[in-house]
Amino acid sequence: KTEVARRMAMLNDAPFIKVEATKFTEVGYHGRDVDQIIRDLMDVAMQLAKKQHTEIFKEQAEAMAEERILDILSGPSSENATRGRESFRDMLRQGLLDDQEIEIDVPNNKQNQNEIDQTNPQIVAMSDLMQRLASGGKKQPTERKKLPIAEAKGIIFEIELERLLENVDLKKSAVTAVEESGIVFIDEIDKICSPREGFSSRSADASAEGVQRDLLPLIEGTTINTKHGNVNTDYILFIASGAFHAVKVSDLLPELQGRLPIRVELAGLTEDDLYKILTEPVANLIRQQVALIGAEGIDLVFEDEAIREIARMAALLNKTVENIGARRLHTVLERIMETISFEAAELEEGATVTVNKNTVQDRLKDVTMKTDVSRYIL
Repeated sequence: KTEVARRMAMLNDAPFIKVEATKFTEVGYHGRDVDQIIRDLMDVAMQLAKKQHTEIFKEQAEAMAEERILDILSGPSSENATRGRESFRDMLRQGLLDDQEIEIDVPNNKQNQNEIDQTNPQIVAMSDLMQRLASGGKKQPTERKKLPIAEAKGIIFEIELERLLENVDLKKSAVTAVEESGIVFIDEIDKICSPREGFSSRSADASAEGVQRDLLPLIEGTTINTKHGNVNTDYILFIASGAFHAVKVSDLLPELQGRLPIRVELAGLTEDDLYKILTEPVANLIRQQVALIGAEGIDLVFEDEAIREIARMAALLNKTVENIGARRLHTVLERIMETISFEAAELEEGATVTVNKNTVQDRLKDVTMKTDVSRYIL
């Protein structure tokens, strides 16, 4: 579910954030408010904007950094020094001067940043303000350091890049990006929902119904103040997902259902899907097990019939016990590998262990016979 949304966001460079609904609490309780979602999204957008502008200014900043290093090495340029400067430039580009040490001014920003509580937005904003006042609005303090050119190159590049980015209004472009193409993916939405049973409509859980009420204005469209400016959530795309095992979608607040109008139900995984999961990914579960036993110097071979059987058993268990999707494959494989991985240390190197259909059926026959034994249920 998440992967679908993440790929969508990557297609059009949209600011994207995935949050777990269970992490938030009602306003007034200790914990994170839902407004924090938009603040985090704003931080993501700032990084995106910075990254995009970095791409634009990269070559310019690299050229300026090179000039700065040459200034330090050969002094300011004059007519007779130009030849020496060019020879220095060639040596610098070939990496011959990387061990040479030079003195540069490094920004010193390590003061009292670690003591403040990063989760509370008011405190963060206050500390930002205090720092700005403390430095009197002037440039951040610097200290002189002796560094080899290989390290200094990166630092000077960063400084030059900052200088170029100062003229760009990053905040404005970030706010626009969030307001017009931001995507928020709220996972585990079914966990903040309590089943409508009996008379107790109010639950005592601080992260249940109250969070749904707080999400209402956010999804409908409201203005939230972040440290980068006010953000309007009218056109942000909200995608909520959940397994809905214990509760039904109709147990959510009616207004919340109305504000998430498009409902998509994903089909359960079939036997063929599980077989694909076991064979198609690059680092699939079968290969992981083979590599694991390979560490003992033993070749593990899964026959195709055996893999089919594993998929069939997983699908069967999902039907009969409880549907936990592809995670069921872990349990089934673990049961099969239990004795093999235990005995692998005893075998001599270069031995081959083959897992065929009979092995799989043999290892799993007691699971299928008595399905309710709690040991086999995740």
